Amino acid sequence: MEQSTTIDVEAPVGRVWAVLSDVGRWPEWAPTVTSVRRLDDGPLAVGSRVRVEQPRIPPTEYVVTELEPGRSFSWVATGPGVRTTARHLLEDLGTGGTHVTLAVEQAGVVGRVMGRFYRRLTDRYLTAEAEGIKARSEGRV
Repeated sequence: MEQSTTIDVEAPVGRVWAVLSDVGRWPEWAPTVTSVRRLDDGPLAVGSRVRVEQPRIPPTEYVVTELEPGRSFSWVATGPGVRTTARHLLEDLGTGGTHVTLAVEQAGVVGRVMGRFYRRLTDRYLTAEAEGIKARSEGRV
């Protein structure tokens, strides 16, 4: 089960990437994130581990599995019967703006059940996070 949202941001890709990839600062602009703690040092990279806490969702440890600097990253959290993949993609609009796509996929026996159970919450969180990225990147937060 996959859910996603998109939003256009009136800021260049480099600015949006700076906001998106600085995961430790997400609680400053994402009302859906109460805490983010890097579990390793250095810039975000494949293999980086991050603990994310969100209201109504158990604390989750993600591992970055794909990263294209300035463009995208994906991270994965696993547990018994569940694999959660979150994707973050930026596309240059060629007008000084950026198209942002945020997606979450729940897989596995438990993941499919969780995906259905949390569907509305996930939709609200994705929308709030996209709006937060837009506001922060455009200098409004």
